[in-house]
Amino acid sequence: MSKAVFAKYFFLILALPAAFVGAVAQSPPANVRSMEVSESDGIPVLIKHLPNWENLRGRTTFANNAEPLKAALGPRGVLDLIDFSGGTETVTAPYDAGKLLIVEYTTPQASVEADNTFKARLAEGGETGMTVYRRIGNYSAFVFDATGEAAANALLDQVKYEKYVQWLGKNPFLQKQAERAFVITTSDIFLSTVIVILIGIGFSVVGGVLSGFVFFNVRERKRASMPTFSDAGGMTRLNLDGFTPEIAPDRLLGE
Repeated sequence: MSKAVFAKYFFLILALPAAFVGAVAQSPPANVRSMEVSESDGIPVLIKHLPNWENLRGRTTFANNAEPLKAALGPRGVLDLIDFSGGTETVTAPYDAGKLLIVEYTTPQASVEADNTFKARLAEGGETGMTVYRRIGNYSAFVFDATGEAAANALLDQVKYEKYVQWLGKNPFLQKQAERAFVITTSDIFLSTVIVILIGIGFSVVGGVLSGFVFFNVRERKRASMPTFSDAGGMTRLNLDGFTPEIAPDRLLGE
């Protein structure tokens, strides 16, 4: 092998890793689905956000593409508007009020854009059966083939958007949360103190009234048992008016 051919292959081998890295860097990112599942049982968290999901085992359809949704819900125009890029998840299940579909977007921006798109599509009409739609957090919730608007809205009221955000670094809102917790705790303590003071004053007033009533009745009974009235309060006084009863001899002190 000549030196020219050896040098050609040598530089070719060195260029292959760089070309591979460049191709990977320039290629668009793949739509990798990172499904959020429950740590306890491995069930997707989105399924557990269905109303009464425990009684729907075997009747739910979880999907990250349109084909399973169309198989479960049939051909519907709004299903073609769902953008599954970026990790969008969907789950559907049948209820008495209709077929519920929850579409979860990974960002509020994507949820807002989808909300505007869905509203515009539903405003055009043409959907089979009654369709009731509502945006709940990052969820776009539909009730297809609804039996009534009131029943569909009652079903949508049971859908709760619940997400737990965990900061990898220092929470930038920690100080505000601490201040809010301090204000709430202080307000609770102040309110509890005022309530305790008012209850104490109430018991004091009620106790004073009851004590005065009992004392007044005892004095009235004692005064009623006296044979004659004496403004001296029962003390010994001169019998100038003849109304003071004679003192019994057994009540006198002896010599």
